[in-house]
Amino acid sequence: MDSNRVLEIFKDITRIPRESGHEEQIIAYLQHFASEHSLECRTDEAGNVVIVKPASPGKENIPVLVLQSHSDMVCEKNSDVEHDFSKDPIRYEIKDGWMVAPDTTLGADCGIGIAAELALLESDRPTGRIECLFTVSEETGLDGAKALKPGFITGKTLLNLDSEDEGELFVGCAGGIDTTAVFRYSSSDLPEGVNLFSCRIYNGIGGHSGDDIDKGRANAVQLMARFLYSTLGCYALCAIDGGNKRNAIAREASCVIAVRDNGEQMKRLFSQFAEDVRNEYSSSEPDLSFEFKEVSGDYRAMSDFDAQRLVSALYSAPHGVLAMSQDIQGLVETSSNLASVKMTGDGAVRIGSSQRSSIVSACRAAGEKMQACFELAGAEVTHENEYPGWKPDMNSRILKISRDAYKELFGNEPVVRAIHAGLECGLFLDTYPDLDMISFGPTLRGVHAPGERLDLASLDKFVKLLDKIVVEFC
Repeated sequence: MDSNRVLEIFKDITRIPRESGHEEQIIAYLQHFASEHSLECRTDEAGNVVIVKPASPGKENIPVLVLQSHSDMVCEKNSDVEHDFSKDPIRYEIKDGWMVAPDTTLGADCGIGIAAELALLESDRPTGRIECLFTVSEETGLDGAKALKPGFITGKTLLNLDSEDEGELFVGCAGGIDTTAVFRYSSSDLPEGVNLFSCRIYNGIGGHSGDDIDKGRANAVQLMARFLYSTLGCYALCAIDGGNKRNAIAREASCVIAVRDNGEQMKRLFSQFAEDVRNEYSSSEPDLSFEFKEVSGDYRAMSDFDAQRLVSALYSAPHGVLAMSQDIQGLVETSSNLASVKMTGDGAVRIGSSQRSSIVSACRAAGEKMQACFELAGAEVTHENEYPGWKPDMNSRILKISRDAYKELFGNEPVVRAIHAGLECGLFLDTYPDLDMISFGPTLRGVHAPGERLDLASLDKFVKLLDKIVVEFC
């Protein structure tokens, strides 16, 4: 295997639309690849694909090895960028040793894993039977992993290629749950003589709601709620919007307010608020930006009572690290992400959030804490998409093979740890309880946010490690 070939395949993948829930074109691409290389290919009802590389002569008795990546990607872009993920290729550049998409997500999570699997499938490396599994809709609910049926894969050892830190081998992950709150509100026509103004917070770094939750990133939704709470009584709330995907930290938020004067007082208050926040996040959010401007439009005003309960709940909702692991130093155990706030146009506001933990009871408790906060404010709250974590097995055979391979290749021990993010491995164990698994990958930064980038030097090491693990296993 060669990292240049892996990168070449990945560049092809960046031209294929594959937003979660809309993986038809990447599925067709995988099926065509299998046909072109005369490889067995199976697709289940959910859209999961398995491509099989048969055992090389003399390798027929070697146990089957499964490689796995998810075929979808998080589709995020800066609000001022024109990009249609349903048809436009990802625009990327190679700069200072990184492959980066400046204005959108890159999709290296987990497109680089797909590319590595395809490179192995087309290689002439002598191996036992290899099953390359590509699952759908991992980013929005791990739907493909949940839909796997017994027998779709036959191997009992699995390499998950969905990690983001070269030099680290992952042997466990957090489970999670999604929590949604819906506020019903009353509204009225704006009185004569009021002026409309937009408040906007943007250019936050954002990032992965699990892996980046402990990095001190600003949550634009909660910051907007903080400003609105501090100025209650000074405005009528007409609109509010912020965040997007549940598994991404909110980078942007905006609102429209109505005031009875020329807006100078609110402008001063917002300017002072912006100065305070920039000072608080001077290290972690150097580009965080704020905008206050007059706008026009056909708006109605939310009642003061409803605005107060909405803003109060958003401001007090749990966000960030809730608990650190007592067993693994430095590992986030439990967290919550206040992901999005959206007005639905039918007298309702929908708030999306997600909670994670390596302990099932703690994850559910975090969801209940979010529920309690929003129910106190009169919202209807539901939970969905619960998925299990993956408990580490330090006696894993594939872990030993991988550690030895890494040390032999690079002369030092890899870090072995669990990750505070959701991997499909926990769900695989529901259907295939005997699986021996490990997860690893090249270094990615800024996943789930515009500016996502891939470290090309780490890609070379990742490909060498994957190749050696496969050879050693076989």
